Amino acid sequence: MQTTVYYSEEDQYLIDLVDQVARRERKSRSAVILSILEEYFERDKRLGEILVDMGVVNPRQVEQGLARQREDEERRPLGEILIAEGLVSPEAVERALAIQSRFRLS
Repeated sequence: MQTTVYYSEEDQYLIDLVDQVARRERKSRSAVILSILEEYFERDKRLGEILVDMGVVNPRQVEQGLARQREDEERRPLGEILIAEGLVSPEAVERALAIQSRFRLS
């Protein structure tokens, strides 16, 4: 997929900063911009919210998974419950957890 970003001369400094990060992290400009967007939209979100944002489940399915979690004596993690129910793939949960952990404070 391709997206074009239009910017003015006043915004050139932002593109220069993105390019500096891209060189330092050995990433493409696009990868840096996407990581900035991901952080903006996903910071401080819970796993279920990220999975909804990814489009792999809907809010009702997350609520059902949370209800099962509350009823579960073992208190299994939400991702494990959603995988067991066949609602999401293990890869989707791994991706969501990676996004979530990237923005957690140590």
